[in-house]
Amino acid sequence: MNPVLLPVLPPLLAALAVLLLRRGGPVLALTGATLSLAGSLSLLARVAGGQPETLLLHGLPDMPLRLVAAPMDALLSVAVATVGTFVLIYAVGYMKRESGLSRFFAVMSLFLGTMQALVLAGDWILLLAAWELIGLCSYLLIGFWFQRPDAANAAGRAFLYTRSADLGLYVAVFILIGSAGTSEIAVSLEAGGSTSTIAGLLLLLAAMGKSAQVPLQDWLMGAMAGPTPVSALLHSATLVAAGAILLIRSAPLLTPEVLVAVGLVGGVTTVATGIIALAERDLKRLLAASTASQYGLMLIAVGAGVPLAALLHLIAHAAIKSTLFLAAGDFQHARGGTGFDQLEGVGRARPWAFAGFALASMALAGIPPLSGFFSKDAVIAAVLSAPGAFWLAPLALAGTLLTGGYMARALRLLWQGSGESRPVAGSAWMGVGIWGLVVPSAALGLAFGPVEAILDLAGHEAEGTGAVLLGLLAAVGGLTLGWLVPAHRLLGPVHQWAESGLTVGAGLTGYMGKPAMAVARGCDRLEHGLYMAVLRVGRGGLTIARGGERLEQRLYSVVLGAGRASMAVADLVRVGDERRIDGLIFALVAGVRTLGARARTLQSGLIHHSLAISAIVTAVALFILFSVSLSS
Repeated sequence: MNPVLLPVLPPLLAALAVLLLRRGGPVLALTGATLSLAGSLSLLARVAGGQPETLLLHGLPDMPLRLVAAPMDALLSVAVATVGTFVLIYAVGYMKRESGLSRFFAVMSLFLGTMQALVLAGDWILLLAAWELIGLCSYLLIGFWFQRPDAANAAGRAFLYTRSADLGLYVAVFILIGSAGTSEIAVSLEAGGSTSTIAGLLLLLAAMGKSAQVPLQDWLMGAMAGPTPVSALLHSATLVAAGAILLIRSAPLLTPEVLVAVGLVGGVTTVATGIIALAERDLKRLLAASTASQYGLMLIAVGAGVPLAALLHLIAHAAIKSTLFLAAGDFQHARGGTGFDQLEGVGRARPWAFAGFALASMALAGIPPLSGFFSKDAVIAAVLSAPGAFWLAPLALAGTLLTGGYMARALRLLWQGSGESRPVAGSAWMGVGIWGLVVPSAALGLAFGPVEAILDLAGHEAEGTGAVLLGLLAAVGGLTLGWLVPAHRLLGPVHQWAESGLTVGAGLTGYMGKPAMAVARGCDRLEHGLYMAVLRVGRGGLTIARGGERLEQRLYSVVLGAGRASMAVADLVRVGDERRIDGLIFALVAGVRTLGARARTLQSGLIHHSLAISAIVTAVALFILFSVSLSS
């Protein structure tokens, strides 16, 4: 088997097995994820020397499908598999008392397999197919509890936002394939001029939808209506990561004009969603806003022309954010919700989960020697060395400051207050999942040097003392402010607006989402009306057909009765003909024959006999005549 298939096939086969068997979902899903992790590590070891692995599959004419594992692709594959494996371990405990486990673990396995296909896709057609499938999986998983109106609405909103932005990817792919004459990604990225600018802006639009960048960030907070394992996987290594991965892989295509747009979108997002996170009063929604803010930092790094810094922060963020979400799920089970009023002091009752949450929070804030310290310093160093440093650097530092602020606020809430808690079912599985990701959250920064060597990008940008000091100052300052100063005082007059998600007027949902849903409902009603009209026509035709059938049956009965009467008359005629007329004729014939036979006896041929008969007849005749004459 080609080694490129090793990360992709196991979770896909696990999903198929769960759907067919309808049992053993946790075991099959964990087996698929574990084999995918082993396959991705094996693949990374094979390509670490710089020689990529490629697999060609049958596709469109002259456009074969490609799975390609260069060092960066294999590294992303390992990140996806690692997070996916520990999230599924956690899910075994978290979903212990839930129904529909076969559906859950089948879709989670499909989600993991299609994300592996996306990071290893070497052509645009296969990437589009994987892109569509992760969108479908996210819709199914966010709406897993579809009986709940909030979950169904959140799934629909996520689908609407991301699918609308996906049009950018489709048009960009058409442009790139038309320009390059091939669907191979590596070749199409060599396009230049206006083609690169237009395609780059369209790819940015697609990334904004998937990675929840302003103004398309609102759907991500609503997606918290799904199970916590879904949130952990979706925010860290699958759906939301897909947008940033798309821009990192497409970096050679991006022109200076596009890089400015990418940096601007990322900068605005990291600040705006950081403010939203600081004002949030629900832990999972806070983490969701934080996700959009951190992907904003990655886009800043791409806009600064250093995709390596974005890649390092993406890998660190995958481990950190999944840890935070998994710990939040533990707190949720302990208190029955994730609202701030429900979670006060829960960290005292759940010390192991809180310890993991605290370490991941410090890592996300950028405190050394945790992984986030190294990745954020790489982003800040990239910004300081970029041509647009005068406006990119303040945005990146503001995002870092806000990160410390909202994470300190969450930590203070979880620690201060009552330490009461209810028993948490499946806590052993959940603990393994959390701490399996705490370790890379804390120690992954130590591997960044070897990672840069594998990618052959070591020394691409120098961090420098200035970047380290600025990043550390922003992190510590944010943590201090977040711990000591309440959010409403930090944000001042902006606080109320931030609580509403910084929406302008009715927001994008009001101006675009609701009209789109209204059009969809109108189309649904039109379709239903047409369906009912066709149904009525069909029922009318069926009624006529049934009336014709009844008339035909009656005519048939009449004809059958007439036929039977005719047969009865014919039988009577036949019987009369056979027994009366034929009998009379046969009797007459028999009499004539008898008379003839008797008459023949008189014809003896003797003269004296004939004279005697003649005399007798003459005498009889004369007697009759004489009698008649006497009577007259």
